[in-house]
Amino acid sequence: MGPLLRVIGRYAARAAITFCLLLGTGWLSLVVWFHLPTWAGLNAIATGCVVCLCLLALGPRRWRAVRPARWGASVCALVILAGWASLHPSNDRHWAPDVARVLRATVSGNKVHLTNVRDFRWTGDETADEVWVTRDYDLDHIVAVDLALSYWMGPAIAHTLVSFEFDDGRHLVFSSEIRREEGESFSALGGFVRRFESVLVAAEEGDILRVRTNFRGETMHLYRLRMPPEARRALFLGYLEQAAELERKPRFYNTLTSNCTTVVFDLMRRISPGLPVDPRILLSGYLDRYAFDEQGLVPGFSFKALRDRGDITQRARAAGNAEDFSRLIRVGVPGMNGIRHDH
Repeated sequence: MGPLLRVIGRYAARAAITFCLLLGTGWLSLVVWFHLPTWAGLNAIATGCVVCLCLLALGPRRWRAVRPARWGASVCALVILAGWASLHPSNDRHWAPDVARVLRATVSGNKVHLTNVRDFRWTGDETADEVWVTRDYDLDHIVAVDLALSYWMGPAIAHTLVSFEFDDGRHLVFSSEIRREEGESFSALGGFVRRFESVLVAAEEGDILRVRTNFRGETMHLYRLRMPPEARRALFLGYLEQAAELERKPRFYNTLTSNCTTVVFDLMRRISPGLPVDPRILLSGYLDRYAFDEQGLVPGFSFKALRDRGDITQRARAAGNAEDFSRLIRVGVPGMNGIRHDH
């Protein structure tokens, strides 16, 4: 068994090294694709050259071209890595309208004054009447916190938003998003290679929830979170601290480590340090089940009831631009509008 195990180990090691090198090739290719100009297909040509060179370098040693290819691939990788490392995030770019402004807050005791709260009147998935407003809130008047998951790419991936409800019926949503430049489109792959900066958006529900359900064709589920008053307050202030930090020190968006869901998890972990790390933090489409398993959703309901009755997609589309949009989308949602137990 000794020689056999050694052979198996050797092949397993080679397979692992090859897998890592292929991952590295893919990452290098993404850097070239997203950061070289598209003029005359330069990024496509350069990406193809990088892929071919790296794959040739992985060939058998008996090939004559393998040794120079390996040297060439090594030099190429170092140049690309150096270029990637030299990239720095910025707040000074020509931003897309919906992420053009940064949230600013003034906190005095329980009173919070916010500027640059977004309240767009959307007319299409990328077109809107641009409205930015100021808002004043009292932290003692936060009565509930809701989790919204908006599905845009299959069941495993969702955008995570958190909405705060106040006792006067108002709602304020926080959403950590990529900060796109004018004319730029989101790419999950680009988020791995410093293609986008991060921004924290604070917006009215009739803006940020409605555009996803009514214009972008996304499916949205809404859940009432189980949080005591002090935790609601701490989470709200945590978002304001993050907005101030991003303005002071811009940061790149990262699809894996710094996205809409990991930001929420990091803030929640400040409040409840015992929250376990779980794959569902990255597979954000299953974050609702994670919250349910950790007893973070409103009690008294099965998960199926919470998920089925929390699907607000059709209600949001029917509500349109109604003034009471927030009330209409919550009709029948467990824990909201007086619905307190499963039946």
